[in-house]
Amino acid sequence: MEQKVVTLAHGAGGKQTAALIREVFKEHFDNPEFTPDDAAVLNIDGAKIAMSTDGFIVSPFEFNGGNIGKLSICGTVNDLACMGAKPEYMTCAFVIEEGFPLDKLEMIANSMEKTAAEVGVKLVAGDTKVAGKGQVDKVFITTAGIGRLTEGFKTSGAFARPGDQIIVTGDVGRHGCTILLAREDLGIDAEIKSDCAPLWGAVESMIETTRDIHVIRDATRGGVGTVLYEIAAESGVGVRLDASSIPVDPAVQGVCGMLGLDPLYLANEGTMVVIAPKEAAGALLETLKKGKYTKNAAIIGEITEEMTGKVVLTTAIGTQTMLPEPGGELLPRIC
Repeated sequence: MEQKVVTLAHGAGGKQTAALIREVFKEHFDNPEFTPDDAAVLNIDGAKIAMSTDGFIVSPFEFNGGNIGKLSICGTVNDLACMGAKPEYMTCAFVIEEGFPLDKLEMIANSMEKTAAEVGVKLVAGDTKVAGKGQVDKVFITTAGIGRLTEGFKTSGAFARPGDQIIVTGDVGRHGCTILLAREDLGIDAEIKSDCAPLWGAVESMIETTRDIHVIRDATRGGVGTVLYEIAAESGVGVRLDASSIPVDPAVQGVCGMLGLDPLYLANEGTMVVIAPKEAAGALLETLKKGKYTKNAAIIGEITEEMTGKVVLTTAIGTQTMLPEPGGELLPRIC
């Protein structure tokens, strides 16, 4: 019998990742607080907090718009923010390859310091390991964070309802496209900058606008398309998107056109999917368009009763096509 092994696809954020979590981790770790959302919501002696952890192994560790240090802070901050939690404290662990330049390590730490300060989160503890040459690719970072939940506010991937509007907080696919161009010698001259950004401020502004928000999800690995498939499955609904409404940077669109990629399945590190009732969506969009990192926000579709568990795209010429279910490994090591 052929032995089953972990593949790169298991880390892509698609159906193989979901299967790995379900069949291995949930099987052994399941408890009432175990969650498919971006962070766990916990009640400790009456104090309501959110907690999340994330590992970062991006290659290359520096890219246009950031580096692995900035990314590690943004990733955990945004996961907490998706639950309506103000990030308060973080820890971090470094695994560093022998021979890694100290000036690069200081650059990474400096980026973490600046990004954490922007949000107001404190790095309070950590761990450092040095691996032998070739045992790790330069530097890996793991961060964990705790945030204070906004009273009376609750979101989940299971809360989407027919008639809800779907908002993206920015243009899609920029981080994945940035990493692709930084890594591969494709002969493509395109000025694309990662959207890597901490989004607690944007979420806080949305909550101040209305508490009537059903879902907030960070569209990282697998992109917006994968996130929408996850939400459709968790909520037992369908998704209909309008292709002409989806914001895509022209340079990203050009690269995707040349390489046959769909920006909906490229990673983001500063773009969220927000699902809210139709009557609240307009005000949320207006709020987002005033934000530092969310000026390109747009309403891109709606939640439906039909086609449960599926994502359907209405094209520019009015035809409808079903987005493929996420699977396989499009681009490894993007976060």
